[in-house]
Amino acid sequence: MKPVKFHELEQRIGYTFQNKELLRLAMTHSSYANEQKKQKKENNERLEFLGDAVLELTISDCLYHQYPEKDEGKLTKIRSSLVCEYTLAICAKDISLGKYLLLSKGEDMTGGRERNSILSDAFEALIGAIYLDSGMKEASAFIHSNLLQDVEDKTLFYDAKTILQEMVQAGEYGKLQYVLVEEKGPDHNKEFTVKTMIGEKEYASGTGKTKKGAEQIAAYQTIMLLKKRHSHIED
Repeated sequence: MKPVKFHELEQRIGYTFQNKELLRLAMTHSSYANEQKKQKKENNERLEFLGDAVLELTISDCLYHQYPEKDEGKLTKIRSSLVCEYTLAICAKDISLGKYLLLSKGEDMTGGRERNSILSDAFEALIGAIYLDSGMKEASAFIHSNLLQDVEDKTLFYDAKTILQEMVQAGEYGKLQYVLVEEKGPDHNKEFTVKTMIGEKEYASGTGKTKKGAEQIAAYQTIMLLKKRHSHIED
């Protein structure tokens, strides 16, 4: 395994750690810690726990002030879209976080660097590490820069299937279908891949732990694709 250049990650996120070990711990997956026979707590799970709380508070504060007209139910729905596994994984991919993860050989070989669950956990662990290193102000700044820049698009994820259905009907594209492409893994750890078909045309695909989850991801990707095409037409 090539040595991980954590200073590159610091440059990507625009934050330099005072305590470099916090960054290393945030990037240490439990599979790597087990493989290296490290102590049980020498992985990023505790930092993930902390980062999750920092993330939820920061987003709640942001939404409270950004949407004074929305009630508690609507704010909760928006927050759920922003802190879900898929959204956080997108944010992690935007900063190439998978490249810097410390994974076991087995996890690495089976695509762990691109797995949404691992990436979202590492993203939260990174938030927790920044919080411990410099406090709430820096952690919040990281969240605002890497998650809260395009809230409107990210909040579409929660109701992606409904929104896509409405878009398809309004645009007279043709019939919307979700087609199961692949189902793999043991019963306790299934992975489904679904693609969207509108009329006779294939648009996007999504992979998740359930068919419904895979459909939701595929729907969201299709919405983004349709919005992008629509904006190009207008331009």
